[in-house]
Amino acid sequence: MSTPVKVRFALERDQDGWTLAESEGLWAVPVGGDLYRLDNTPWFVRGVAADDVVEAHPDADGVLWFAEVRERGGRVVVRVIPREDGPLHGDRQAILDVFSPLGVEAEGMSSPVNMVSLDIGPDAPQSSVKSLLASGESEGRCYYEEGCVTEAWRGLQ
Repeated sequence: MSTPVKVRFALERDQDGWTLAESEGLWAVPVGGDLYRLDNTPWFVRGVAADDVVEAHPDADGVLWFAEVRERGGRVVVRVIPREDGPLHGDRQAILDVFSPLGVEAEGMSSPVNMVSLDIGPDAPQSSVKSLLASGESEGRCYYEEGCVTEAWRGLQ
């Protein structure tokens, strides 16, 4: 197996010019040439997920920078922020506990943002996951945003 490398993704500023960082590095496994299979879930990068194959090129310092997605891996990334003013009182573990039984992998971070990044595989019950996200938001438990979705995910009600 190839040794994992970091592929860096430049982060775009939002409408107000705010971003948490200039870039985010994701672990990836070389698959040949300038292609790398992403091996972890992004926190802030939009439009990519674990198992996607991306093209990346080194800069003058040897840092690999993302160029484009070459093949989709079929995973969905959703970022969830447990509301401090809601029934979860900002508890990330409560979010993890809800989605873990559904086969959803997730990781929490406390700083700079208290959130959980969900890695939803194609074999997970995506309709149930999406329903739980919607009810969590409507009932004041959390906020969520879709970082990378598939056509199948978009088609779910």
